[in-house]
Amino acid sequence: MLTVGDRFPNYTVQACVGTGKDDTKQLTNADFDGKWVVYFFYPKDFTFVCPTEISEFNKQLSAFQERDTEVVGGSTDNEYSHMAWRRDHADLKDLQYPLIAAQLLAPELGILEKTEGYCLRATFIVDPHGVIQWVDVNQGRVGRNVAEVLRVLDALQSDELCPCNWQKGDDHLKV
Repeated sequence: MLTVGDRFPNYTVQACVGTGKDDTKQLTNADFDGKWVVYFFYPKDFTFVCPTEISEFNKQLSAFQERDTEVVGGSTDNEYSHMAWRRDHADLKDLQYPLIAAQLLAPELGILEKTEGYCLRATFIVDPHGVIQWVDVNQGRVGRNVAEVLRVLDALQSDELCPCNWQKGDDHLKV
């Protein structure tokens, strides 16, 4: 699995960006050049834990935008599966960030479940230079904590030493 300090791979993927028939588009990592990006991957469309995370990232999207950070979700399902799920699930209809088809990207990241080949519940924070600054992987039954992703993003963007349980506005460590 790629980890902190590695470059996030170059990619070209199809993405679902809405629920209309023309709401798919091609995305590349170049679309996010010079920006912080939170990439989060989930196991499968039409499942149970995944929509709780996807909708929470959407609810917190303005907090990411305040930090000049893009959010991208994805799984190994294709863009049309993402679109069908969004149409079917009330909490996913109004997503304001893309869901990518990560069939080729997930193996490059090393985040495929070993027996069935779906995405692990993985999160990557990537800096404006395309370097991975944080990775978190949860067991499939356990949803991630979006507030923790924001806390770590704040700490990384502070470029300071941040103690355990540090929150934005707290003092940094002085050496």
